[in-house]
Amino acid sequence: IVGCKWVFCVKPKADGSIDRHKARLVAKGFNQQVGVDYDDTFSPVVKPGTILTILALAVSQNWSLQQLDVRNAFLNGIPHEEVYMKQPPGFVDPNHSQYVCCLHKALYGLKQAPRAWFQRLASFLCNQGFSHSKSDASLFTYHSSTHSLYVLVYVDDLIVTGSNNDAIHRFLDQLCNTFASHKLGDLHFFLGMEVTH
Repeated sequence: IVGCKWVFCVKPKADGSIDRHKARLVAKGFNQQVGVDYDDTFSPVVKPGTILTILALAVSQNWSLQQLDVRNAFLNGIPHEEVYMKQPPGFVDPNHSQYVCCLHKALYGLKQAPRAWFQRLASFLCNQGFSHSKSDASLFTYHSSTHSLYVLVYVDDLIVTGSNNDAIHRFLDQLCNTFASHKLGDLHFFLGMEVTH
């Protein structure tokens, strides 16, 4: 049985003032046993060379670069293994304190959470007509007779670019309707890179 704990933090704004107070239930994944409640943990992230290539393509074609952040991304993952967790502190059923929770969705802290999230996102993108790049599993491409779209995935941060602005915004709306997401607008910062339009 995996333990859990609450993690509390204060999210600051860029100017240092308080943006919001955040509480997250985190599983104690260090209690998990390989082959029992998890198998694979590897989850691909986009390669730096791929990012630079797509940025160069977008600049040369004068395409829009949009950024999107998926809120609580790992909570969207669905683990393939049975994982049992203790009841969360403060939410223990007084009549059944010995009961445990069977997780139907991944939690932060689970060893398979990053992989489960990526598989769920990849499945959604493939259902929308995107395909994996053969050179980088975190680059998804969509081509039709009228336009092309490119999606770069780095855990919960996505960059979307393509030849048609309306198609980009339609896709972003679809993504936001499926996963709780925050549109960040034009790309400004990504993995330590600053982008000036």
